[in-house]
Amino acid sequence: MNRYRTAAGVILLAIAALGWFVWATRSPGAPYAFKLGLDLAGGTELVYKADMSETPASERSGALAALRGVIDRRVNLFGVAEPLVQTEHSSAVAAAQEYRLIVDLPGVTNVKAAVTALGKTPTLNFRLATTTTAKNATSSQVAFLPTGLTGRYLSGASLQFGSTQSNALGAPEVLLKFDSKGAKLFEQITSKHVGQRLAIFLDGQPISTPVIQEAIPGGTAVISGHFNVKQARDLVQNLNFGALPVPISLESSSSVGPTLGAAAIHDGIIAGIIGFALVVFFMLLWYRLPGLVATTALFGYLALVLSIMKIIPITLTASGIAGLILSFGMAVDANVLIFERIKEELREGKGAREATHIGFARAWPAIRDGHVTMLISSVVLFWLGTSIVQGFAFTFALGVLASLVSAVFVSRILLLALLPEGNEGIWRYLTSCGFHLRVPLSDKN
Repeated sequence: MNRYRTAAGVILLAIAALGWFVWATRSPGAPYAFKLGLDLAGGTELVYKADMSETPASERSGALAALRGVIDRRVNLFGVAEPLVQTEHSSAVAAAQEYRLIVDLPGVTNVKAAVTALGKTPTLNFRLATTTTAKNATSSQVAFLPTGLTGRYLSGASLQFGSTQSNALGAPEVLLKFDSKGAKLFEQITSKHVGQRLAIFLDGQPISTPVIQEAIPGGTAVISGHFNVKQARDLVQNLNFGALPVPISLESSSSVGPTLGAAAIHDGIIAGIIGFALVVFFMLLWYRLPGLVATTALFGYLALVLSIMKIIPITLTASGIAGLILSFGMAVDANVLIFERIKEELREGKGAREATHIGFARAWPAIRDGHVTMLISSVVLFWLGTSIVQGFAFTFALGVLASLVSAVFVSRILLLALLPEGNEGIWRYLTSCGFHLRVPLSDKN
C-alpha cells in the first residue's frame, strides 16, 4: 500500500509540474509557446506542384529535398517570422505520382507579393573574392565580383572520396563538371586568379568558398576541404538541383486574417472548457470517487499532451485540435470500461483490492484493442492524407498514446493508493454509481 501511495504522490507532483509548465508558457512570446498554424495565427499558404516528368525516379526525392532548401532560403530572405516549408508526395498506391511543395508564411497576407518573391527561378553563379578598402575605413573589406560563370555552364556535380593527394585518406570531395563553354571560361578564371577564393552563390547567398589552387583546364574541378559527408552531399544537391531546379507551378493559395484566427482560438478554448467540464461533472456524478480519480488522470493526460506539443514543437492547427479532442474521448472511454468492470466485481462480493486488480485486468483487452485500432487508423491517415489530414492524424496518435498511459497507469496507481486499510463499507459506497439503471427480468412471456 505504501508503494502505491508513494507512486501516487510522484504522479500528482508530475501532473502539477506539467500543468504549471503549460500555464507558464501560454503567452505567445514565451519560450515553448504554442506554435500555431496559419488557420489559427493568420497568414498565407502557397501550394506548388513540382514537375518531375524530366527527373529520373531515383533522383526525385533528392530533387524535392533540394528544391525545399532553395525555397526555404528564399523564404528567410523574404523576412518571414517562423516560416514552414514542407514537401509531400502521393502514396505508392495512388494512380498518379504527384509532388508538392507547401509554404506557410505566418503574418503575410499579401499573396501576390509572396508568390512574386518565391516563384522566380533560382540563380547559381561563381564570384571572385577581392579585397577592397572603402573611404574613411580603417580595415579592408571583402567583395565578391561576378565572373560571368553561372549555373547554365555547369553540367553536374558528384560526390567522391580522396582522389587528390591532400585527401589521400578518403575525405569527401565534390567533383564539378562544366560544358565546353564553361570549361574555357573556368580555365581563364582559374589561370588569372590562383590563390583567390572563387565563391559559389545560390540565390545571392554563398554556399561554398573554395580557394583556387592552380589553373584548371578541361572543365573538371574538385572542391576539397574540411567538411563531412553530409555537408558534401548537400553541396552536391545544391549544385545539381539548385542550378537546374525542378519546375514548379503555383497550384493554390489561401490567406487567413489574424482576426479570424484569433476567433477560432477563442471559440476552441471555450468549447474545450465546456466539454471538459461536462465530462468531469458526469464522471463525478456517476462514479463518485473513481470519477475524481478519472478527472485527475484526465488533467494529467492534457498536461502531458500539451507539454509534448510545446517541447517538440508541434504546429497546432484546427484539425490538430480536433484530433486532440477525439483522443480525449478515448481516455474517458477507457476509464468508463475500467470502473464498470470494478463495479461488477464488487457486486459479486469481492474485496476492494481484488476487485480493482481484476477490474483492470478484465478491461485491459478491450482498452488495448481499441487504442491499437485507433493507432492503425492514424498511421493510415498520415500515410495517405494531405498535410491537413496528417496534422490531425499525428495529434490524434499522440493523444491516443497519452490516454493509454493516463487510463491504465495513472488511474490504476491512484485507485490502488486510495484503497482502505480496514472497513470497506465506505469504499463500496464511494465506488458505486449514484444511479442504477436496471431492467427487471421476468420469466413470463
